[in-house]
Formats: sequence, C-alpha cells, structure tokens
Amino acid sequence: MKRQAKISNAVIKRLPRYRRYLKELQKKGVDKISSNEFSNLIGYTASQIRQDLNNFGGFGQQGYGYSVDSLYKEISAILGLDRQYKMVIVGAGNLGQAIANHTYYYKAGFVVCGIFEINPRLIGIRINDIEVMDYENVVEYVEENDIDIGVICTTKEAAQEVADKLCFAGVKGLWNFAPVDIETPNHVAIENVHLSDSLHSLAYHMNRLNEEKN
Repeated sequence: MKRQAKISNAVIKRLPRYRRYLKELQKKGVDKISSNEFSNLIGYTASQIRQDLNNFGGFGQQGYGYSVDSLYKEISAILGLDRQYKMVIVGAGNLGQAIANHTYYYKAGFVVCGIFEINPRLIGIRINDIEVMDYENVVEYVEENDIDIGVICTTKEAAQEVADKLCFAGVKGLWNFAPVDIETPNHVAIENVHLSDSLHSLAYHMNRLNEEKN
C-alpha cells in the first residue's frame, strides 16, 4: 500500500464515508463496483473517488472496477480500523453518557474502558456496567491501562486542562467535544468536534434550498 508524506484532510474525511457505503454493499452481497456506480451511490464524482483512492495506491482494475471486500479492508487499514482502541471519557454528563452508549452499541473497535467525572453526584453511577470514577485518578488510570484515546466532554473552560492531563498520561489521540479548539503536543492527534458547526451548515443548506424554490 503506497503512502504519500501528506494526504489532505479533505481526502481523509471522505474515507469513512467510502467505508460506510462499502459496508452496506457487502451486506447486499455486491462483489464489485465501478467508480461510476460508486459515484451514483455516494454522491462524489467518479474522478474524485479515483483521485482519493490513488493517494494510497491502485485498488481498482480497468474494466473490472473495485472489489468491494478488498477496498473495504484497504480503507479500514488506512484509517487504522484493523485494530482495537481503548478509550476513556472525561465528563459523565448527558453528552459523555451518549458517547459511551454509542460506542457500546455500535462496537466498532473503540472500547470505552473508563469514565471520569468531578461531580460527586455522578461519581459511582454505572454506564453500560462501567463505574464512573473520580477525575482525580485519571492520569494514574490512563498510565496503568495503556489508554489510546481520551474523549473530552467537559465545559470549554476545563477542556484544555483535561487535554493537558491526558497528554501527560500518554494518550495518543484526543476526541474533543467541548465547544473550544484545544491544543496538543505534536505527538498527540486531535479531532475537535463542534456540533454547532454542523447545525449551522444545515441552516445554510436549508436557506439555499429555500431561495432556489422562490
């Protein structure tokens, strides 16, 4: 599998969508698909699909198209989804509980091992049979259990301090849901998720569609 030094973030963000559609094709028993057929299904142009995949090597055969199973496995490997990741969640409020429930029921290789909170009313409750622990113990827990990912579901005021602690403890990546962009050392990957950004984009598209009708 060929890898270039730097792949654009836009390409990386499209890969999970490719993988998701390929999984649906697998469920339907589809063995192969052309870039044109994939384009009609997923909404990207056939040229865009070929360009994206060519960043990582040639997966298709001219006159044949793509093997659905092979391409699914290749994209899974590119995304690092051919292994399991251990996670801790900091913040056991509604959002933290929702993420814990999501990862529990969808079981996609991301395992929540621990949940931490500062609110004494939440410490000790169980979420999917995981007892919420005192945030004071998070560094020790991450170090002892070789945790890969920290999930931040705190207030924006607390997020950076939490990130610093998790990075110090040795996580390799942070999934941040606090409404603020946090900074990490170069060796720790970060994904800042702003739910309001997605909602604002929806408002834009709704208004554009409304303008086109009028």
